[in-house]
Amino acid sequence: MDAQGHVDQWLAGWEARDLDAIMACYSADVDFAASTVVSRWGRADGRLQGKAELRRHFERGLELAPDLRFTEEALLTSPDGYALLYRRENGNRVLDVVELDEHGLAVRVRAFYEQAQR
Repeated sequence: MDAQGHVDQWLAGWEARDLDAIMACYSADVDFAASTVVSRWGRADGRLQGKAELRRHFERGLELAPDLRFTEEALLTSPDGYALLYRRENGNRVLDVVELDEHGLAVRVRAFYEQAQR
């Protein structure tokens, strides 16, 4: 899958609040890091390993933000992935740097927040 196709599928999953559709964008052994992992789970390194941990993290995110919405601002691509800049419903901007595997699934993700996000 190309970067834009991956982003479109991912954004559509969030828009629908469809956790299964969101998780379909990730590889089984995804390596995810974000400051929200530190604040939600107390993990100093901010990292989650695998879809089960990531699913629990996203479930919590949906609970914390019942009006969650993402608006794409910019998509920058590379041969093996992309960086997506988007704005949340609360005005916070986020940059997700995503590495895709050979199947077009996110295998490594780093999320950067403009302002603290819980």
